Amino acid sequence: MVKIAVAGGSGQVGQEVIDTLVASEKHEIVILSRDKAVVGDGASGVTWRAVDYDNKSQLIEALQGIHTVLFFIQLMADPENTAQKNLIDAAIVAGVKRFAPSEWGRQVASTIGMPWWSGKDKIKEYLEKVNENGKVLEYTLFQPGLFLEYLAAPYKTVKHLEPLNTMIDFQNRRAIVVDGYDAIMTFTTVKDLTTVVVLAVDLAGEWPVVEGIRGNRVLVSEVLKIGEKVRGRTFAIEKVKLADLEKGILTASWTLEASHPSVKGDQVEKMLKTVLIGTLLSSAKGAWDVSDEMNQLLPDFKFTQIEDFLTEVWDGKP
Repeated sequence: MVKIAVAGGSGQVGQEVIDTLVASEKHEIVILSRDKAVVGDGASGVTWRAVDYDNKSQLIEALQGIHTVLFFIQLMADPENTAQKNLIDAAIVAGVKRFAPSEWGRQVASTIGMPWWSGKDKIKEYLEKVNENGKVLEYTLFQPGLFLEYLAAPYKTVKHLEPLNTMIDFQNRRAIVVDGYDAIMTFTTVKDLTTVVVLAVDLAGEWPVVEGIRGNRVLVSEVLKIGEKVRGRTFAIEKVKLADLEKGILTASWTLEASHPSVKGDQVEKMLKTVLIGTLLSSAKGAWDVSDEMNQLLPDFKFTQIEDFLTEVWDGKP
């Protein structure tokens, strides 16, 4: 049993991970929160603690006795990475052994074509720098690819993760692809991710810097074949040019509809277009072909297979 601190535990992925940690009944969990209103004891083995991420002394105190820190605060809530950098600094002083930065939102091997996630690379560089003269903090980048649950949109299939639609729209039997590219995509269910995180906490030895989690590694064309099989009809495919995407031009007749709750007001429409362009562009350039470090460390773990998941979700749906 170890003591785990979760920063940003009120977020969607954070809550999914906390639920799985609690269900394992192995560890003591401390949820760090900016919001004093939510502070209080919750499930057995879980404690909430209010913190000020601008106060390093307070963070050091909060991390006393902590073995592992899992960071889930969204970039839009920490645009300069101030909270995450301060927590990293505090973790080093407090003697924390392991730190998992906010890779969960990135989910890919590279941020190429996705400027809204550039802050992830800055944190990676920061962690490299603090260890440049000798390791002072063990860390890993959990990278699961795209959540498979998003292909179930608009249906919610887990407790906390809200459905977001993608360039492959199962509900309306349509897709947008990059002309001339059959991209490799990695899809992992959030349930599998949370289980792997719990197993990773229990692993002896040092975490690898990158912990790629490859639930399913498939071509876009394969996803479309599965889609047509489980949806019982041919998908309408629109093709866009890579050169247009690189100029920020989207020629498709439709775009994304559901945005992340961290995006507000008049920024929603712009962000939806940016994310769709970025996802298409990055897929063509190989950013969603995630490595398989965790698969190798957990050879007996059985990941949810894409066709099984989608068949169950879409069975009987109009």
